Amino acid sequence: MHKTVLITGASSGIGKASAIYFQKMGWNVAATMRNPDREQDFRLLKNLACLHLDVTDIDSIQTAITKALELFGGIDVLINNAAYSLTGPFEAGTPDQIQALFDVDVFGVMNVTREILPYFRERQNGTIINVTSLGGLIGMPFSSFYTSAKWAVEGFSESLRFEAGKFGIRIKTVEPGGVKTRFADNAIIVRKKDVAVYEKSMEKRLAAYEKRRDKLNDPVVIAEVIYKAVKDKSNRLRYLAGKDASLFWFLRKILPFSVFTSLLSRLAS
Repeated sequence: MHKTVLITGASSGIGKASAIYFQKMGWNVAATMRNPDREQDFRLLKNLACLHLDVTDIDSIQTAITKALELFGGIDVLINNAAYSLTGPFEAGTPDQIQALFDVDVFGVMNVTREILPYFRERQNGTIINVTSLGGLIGMPFSSFYTSAKWAVEGFSESLRFEAGKFGIRIKTVEPGGVKTRFADNAIIVRKKDVAVYEKSMEKRLAAYEKRRDKLNDPVVIAEVIYKAVKDKSNRLRYLAGKDASLFWFLRKILPFSVFTSLLSRLAS
């Protein structure tokens, strides 16, 4: 019997690449997104269903889970992938912008996890993959909004695994580095006239990102790591995804903190 994965944010980027990858590996895939009617690439793929799911809407989450169970007879893995980025100086961000980011990137993860846990707990088995970011491990310049959200998911995952593990549920995180997706293009960049003093430094940071855009990871690379994490039956928690993520994390561990942060500060000088 084929296993089944439910993926949030599957309309593009890592989520879409993961849906296609798992389908090719013989899995049933519930590829969820806010607007499934717009998705065309999945139409001819066998054992793949596009379902409506908005991580900020509990009813839509419950409906998507129920439909996936009806279509495939079970769910073995949940991949919490839906997220977006808010970039810029903290002073420029409004409370509403920050709340909206956390509603998706943090509370959205918790919402979907909360709805799937009773099912996994009852069957004494299941895997939850929370896609975070290298920014979930390392603070980056002008990323205080996104970094704090991803750190929250890392902490949530690390703590939840103790509770869930007693019922045969594995909680894992995947930390991608930079990825060639629309994610960066769709990021909200916040600016504010009365804090224009940050503008020069932020433009330098954005220019550095643009310069290395062609060297970013293909989303398939991240999908492969996610699949590896799913197949790994150990209690390992974190999986770095992409050479850049592995390099930065390696440097973070071997260098004195002051030296490492001085390197990062050059991105915001």
